[in-house]
Amino acid sequence: MTLKVNYADFHQITRSKTKEVPIASQEELEEFGFTLLETIFPAAKEIRLLGIALSSRGEEPCHEHQLRLSL
Repeated sequence: MTLKVNYADFHQITRSKTKEVPIASQEELEEFGFTLLETIFPAAKEIRLLGIALSSRGEEPCHEHQLRLSL
């Protein structure tokens, strides 16, 4: 999972974290995502854009639907 933060002054940072096993539920996805978000809060400056991306190391996930974050 990769977190990309664009600040109001156009400075940007990325943070990433790897999980050894596929994410199997929405609750697990949210928990894993929040661990990345915690690294940037409280924010030292205003955030203008925040993005989270998931990627796979190999096998495609076996989910029939896309998981969503409840932000």
